[in-house]
Amino acid sequence: MSSTSPPRKPLVVALMGPTASGKTAAALELARHVPAEIVSVDSALVYREMDIGTAKPTPAERASVPHHLIDILDPTESYSAMQFRQDALRLVEEIQARGKLPLLVGGTMLYFKALQDGLDVLPQADPALRAQLDREAEQFGTPALHARLATLDPETAARLKPNDAQRIQRALEIIALSGQPMSQLLARAPRVELPFRLLPIALEPSDRSVLHARIAARFDVMLKAPDGLLEEVRRLRARGDLHLDLPSMRCVGYRQAWEYLDGAYGLAELREKGIAATRQLAKRQLTWLRSMPDRIVVDCNDANATELVWQQLGRALDE
Repeated sequence: MSSTSPPRKPLVVALMGPTASGKTAAALELARHVPAEIVSVDSALVYREMDIGTAKPTPAERASVPHHLIDILDPTESYSAMQFRQDALRLVEEIQARGKLPLLVGGTMLYFKALQDGLDVLPQADPALRAQLDREAEQFGTPALHARLATLDPETAARLKPNDAQRIQRALEIIALSGQPMSQLLARAPRVELPFRLLPIALEPSDRSVLHARIAARFDVMLKAPDGLLEEVRRLRARGDLHLDLPSMRCVGYRQAWEYLDGAYGLAELREKGIAATRQLAKRQLTWLRSMPDRIVVDCNDANATELVWQQLGRALDE
């Protein structure tokens, strides 16, 4: 290396993938090979009292490797992509100072994009416009706002569920304030220079039906466990300060369980709706991943997927 060459930036691993792709198992295996700490990149794991439906790492798993950005908020609170970016940058620096490898692990792709590209290009929230959109959502329903977004910014609308009120209203707010779709603003945003080199590894299925079977099996375990998803949602409802308009209660599985407990449908339909919603989440996550051309794809259906992830990390560490 030339004496004038800049020093090599420290390595950070981004382990991405759709739900049920085996990210947690792969991250824990990596941490067996190298001293590491895990930073969760998951908008659901930030909430306390929500363990079953979020497939949160077990206490034993969290004891074996330090985890961050898990159980940091009450379910009444909200957490933004910009907050994640600030927290993640701080945590990466702290983990590196301890001489360990930061592993960014999760499936909230907007958080990964916020970290890598930044979000400063988006206009700040406008309270008056937010209030107007809230009134329109109450009058016409969130699906109607989603339909409006689909005509104005089809790329963003395709990533959002028709009842994702918070993100739909934010996307419409951005269009009203800037005159441009959020997808275009993000695409034109200048790339942010990170203080580390990011190794993006994506666990993706070569056969999506295998992933769908995993999703169904995991949801069945959540439903059938003695202290499973339904009991967890019953406890959350009993608090008396939660409702379905909160970001926490819009997480996949929680909304469906809440509506079941309201008597909206039976157990068989709960299972069907919960699995369908989780599959839709996985589809959106894979759509995000396909927009990341620099990622290294590892087939999560491969029996040796975890070993293949380690091989990719080993190569990067040797560089």
